[in-house]
Amino acid sequence: MLLSQYFGDPEARSYKGWVKRGGYEALQQALAMPPAAVTDVVKESGLRGRGGAGFPTGLKWTFMPKEKDKKKPHYLCVNADESEPGTFKDREIMRW
Repeated sequence: MLLSQYFGDPEARSYKGWVKRGGYEALQQALAMPPAAVTDVVKESGLRGRGGAGFPTGLKWTFMPKEKDKKKPHYLCVNADESEPGTFKDREIMRW
């Protein structure tokens, strides 16, 4: 019932419907926090990656450079190699 309780609601897939149900509250909280505090919350949550190794997400986020040098370009490298035939979860997430 938890996942399907809104299936009959025509607003369930709209932005307005999502916000009405509390959607984006966590995003607003995160945007009000310093980046290091957000990383700490993610580390404390125990969230892990979707790959086979289940690498801790919060730890992975600590690998990003912290300096705010506006003159240097900033890059984020994403590993979307699934290595399992017929698996497309990463592709679908990146398309989204």
